[in-house]
Amino acid sequence: MAGCGAGGSIGPLAHVLWHCCAGAGSSLWLVGSLSLPFSLWDVTQKSLYLRNNQLVAGYLQGPNSALEEKICWVPNRSFEREKFPIILGIQDGRRSLACGTGALPALQLEDVNITELSRGGEETTRFTFFRSYKDGMWRFESAANPGWLLCTSAQSNEPLGLTTSPDAAHIVDFYFQLC
Repeated sequence: MAGCGAGGSIGPLAHVLWHCCAGAGSSLWLVGSLSLPFSLWDVTQKSLYLRNNQLVAGYLQGPNSALEEKICWVPNRSFEREKFPIILGIQDGRRSLACGTGALPALQLEDVNITELSRGGEETTRFTFFRSYKDGMWRFESAANPGWLLCTSAQSNEPLGLTTSPDAAHIVDFYFQLC
C-alpha cells in the first residue's frame, strides 16, 4: 500500500501487542495505549480516504494515493480480550470511528482521541469493534450493534458503512498492514 513501509501482515504483530501489552495485570499497559499507523483496505483493493467528514473507500493511485487515511487502533480494556476489542481512529488517533445505535446503525467520526477512549468504560462501547482474523483477512464487528460488520460498498468512492449481510455488494473482509 502507498505510504507504508515493508511492515508485512499485522497478524503476528497484533498477537504480540495484544498478549504483551493488553493482558490482565500487565505492567506494559502504556505500550498497549500507543497507536501505530496502519493501512486498511478491502479485498478489492479499495483504500480509505476522507471526503466531507466521512471515510470513503476508493481506488487510490498515483498522486491520489497520498489521500489514504492511516488507521490507528488501541485495545479497549473494558471488554473480554478474547473478543479482541479495539478502538479505531484516524489522523494519528485524534478522531475516532463511532457506531450509532438504532434500527439502522450508522458510522460517524468523532473528535475524541482513541488513547483517551482506551481507558474503557461503558461509554466506549459505540467506539469499539471486535476484530476477527481468518485466512489472512480481518473483520470488524460493532460492539454496540452485535452482528453489524464494518463494510465497504462494491462501488468505488462510497462511504464506509455497516452491514449484517456480507455479500457482493457489502464487502466485510479487510487487509490490515502496519505502515
